[in-house]
Amino acid sequence: MTKQEWKLTTKDIAEKPDLFLSGHRACAGCAPTTVLRLIMKATRGPTIVTQATGCMEVISSIYPYTSWAMPWLHTAFETAAANASGIEAALKALKRKGQLKHEHVDVIAIAGDGGTYDIGLQALSGAVERGHDFLFVLYDNEAYMNTGIQRSGGTPLGAATTTSPAGTVIPGKLEHKKPIAEIMVAHEMPYVATASPYYWRDLIAKARKGLEVEGPAFLHVFAPCPRGWRTEPAK
Repeated sequence: MTKQEWKLTTKDIAEKPDLFLSGHRACAGCAPTTVLRLIMKATRGPTIVTQATGCMEVISSIYPYTSWAMPWLHTAFETAAANASGIEAALKALKRKGQLKHEHVDVIAIAGDGGTYDIGLQALSGAVERGHDFLFVLYDNEAYMNTGIQRSGGTPLGAATTTSPAGTVIPGKLEHKKPIAEIMVAHEMPYVATASPYYWRDLIAKARKGLEVEGPAFLHVFAPCPRGWRTEPAK
């Protein structure tokens, strides 16, 4: 499907089959699940997703079940971008040999803030510097929620986590949140965007643009976590 053929209308989006399905094990009110469902609505054809260890990997792929109605590959906490690099390079090789039946296959790498700001930053920086053609999606719930709400490089100043508890000794996290979007802009990559699931049409449009650009694209999505933020799931 070409850029000209795609329309961002509510009707078209609603009628497009879901590629991230219900039945997963996410907590009530989980925003990252909504983020993934919306981003998959932006796909334009054959797509491969690789996902780092984290909340969204654990809740969507507990054997023998999966919420992914598409080719999907789990990878280690730090290697989502490295995996995407290898997949993209393999697709190029297959195309050169005439062994790829599709004109183009999109590659999406997904990781949380721990797998992006901290553990996976080296692999992400390398993949972007090399110019691999893929979309990297950061769902940012501002802490290591899957392992017990520990602070990450994406946790904001003053936030109370299990490793930066607000109290009489310290007032929560003592450091500011890393400017991850600015860090990616400094790589001079083709496309960097920020989004929120609240503005769902904007999120889908930005994901689509990230897939359409040639070269690496980075999408930073703010994704609240009721459990980690201690908020009511319904809100």
